[in-house]
Formats: sequence, structure tokens, C-alpha cells
Amino acid sequence: MSLLEIDRVSVAYDKVEAVRGVSMAIEPGQIVTVIGPNGAGKTTLLGAAIGLLPWQGRMTFDGIDLKRLDVEARVEQGFCLVPETRELFGELSVADNLLLGGYARRRDAAGLKQDLAGIYARFPRLRERRGQRASTLSGGERQMLALGRALMARPRLLLLDEPSLGLAPLIVREVFRIIASLRETGVSILLVEQNARAALETADFGYVLETGEIVHSGRATDLMHDPRVTASYLGGQR
Repeated sequence: MSLLEIDRVSVAYDKVEAVRGVSMAIEPGQIVTVIGPNGAGKTTLLGAAIGLLPWQGRMTFDGIDLKRLDVEARVEQGFCLVPETRELFGELSVADNLLLGGYARRRDAAGLKQDLAGIYARFPRLRERRGQRASTLSGGERQMLALGRALMARPRLLLLDEPSLGLAPLIVREVFRIIASLRETGVSILLVEQNARAALETADFGYVLETGEIVHSGRATDLMHDPRVTASYLGGQR
């Protein structure tokens, strides 16, 4: 059984359909990417999946109909979104932001302490800055904090919206190295990303979304050598 199954899902703003009849699946432990131009409907699709936008069609998470779960219930089931805007609490410390990520597990003090140590081991820079306010961090550090906070919820599926946005090339490579390493922990990832080359190099499977519809799909390595994808998305990227 697929962990997340999206079946003929459509999302509309007023009378404008931003996503039309999209179907895709994510298997346990798999990294799946959705690439495409600005305005293709990538972020809209994530918003519908996490429960922030109304949608038509069918979506299931580990066999559960997502129309039965609100956003909080989805998070409790292990479904977590890291939005493009990071949505950090700027006036709170790095440590407090991380602990808030584990809020649903707040009664498990020992587990939270253990997970916090694990986050600091994965992101040494966050340990160094654990007492700093989140608003004082660099762009790369903010993205690491957003990822770390999401991991504190012990997600089974992580939705990542443009994790490389606004970051310097060296930091982008580090962020994608971290994303790839999460595969080893058993976390499944749905990755929406403008940097098509980095996304396809990291993912197992990919979908190309244009004007709200899936126009290509396949194994990420195959898409990287597909002339149509190369011409549209990989030609100028290094």
C-alpha cells in the first residue's frame, strides 16, 4: 500500500482550477519530487494535501481517507509540512522552536530530549545557536531549523516546499544532502522544488507539473535524461 495516494485531485480558487486531475503515489521510505514552472500548482497541491485548501478527488494516507482528518489530526498521524516561508517563531530561541515541533508529543519528555539530541547531532550549527533567536539566523540556518522542527514531530511523511529558495549554492547542496540522508531514517518525502536538477538528483521518482496538470512522470534518473524535461528544466542549471 502506498503511504500517500493522490487520485484525480483538483483544487480551485474561486472558479479558476489551479490543479486539475492530479494523481500520484508515494511509497514508504521514498523521496518523490514535483518540479515545474512558477504558477504550475505545486504549492497548491501541498496545501491541499496537508489540509489547508479544499480539494476534490481522493487522497489517502496509509489507507486513511484524508477528508476525515483536519490539519492537526494529519500532523498527529505523522504528516508534516515545511512551508516555503519556513514559518519560524522569530522571537523564540532555536531550542524553543525545535521543542514546539514536538508539541503533539509534549507528554513524552524523555523521547523529546532524545530527539532533540538527535537533531543537534544532524544539525551541529543548530546546537551552536540553540540559545539564539530564530530571527538572527542566516537563510541556511533558518532552513535547517525548519527541517529540524518538522523532524521533532517524528513525521512519517514530510512535505517540503521549495527548501532551496533564496539560499546560496553551497548551502543548497548541504540542504539537499540532508534531505537525501533522511531516507535512511525511513521518512518519506514529497519535495516541491524549482531547482529541478538538485531535486531529480535527490529523488527516487518525479512528476512534472505544468498549468495544474501532470505532463511527465517517471523514475528521477529517467526524467533527468528525458529530452523534454532537459530542454525545459535542466538546460541552464548546474
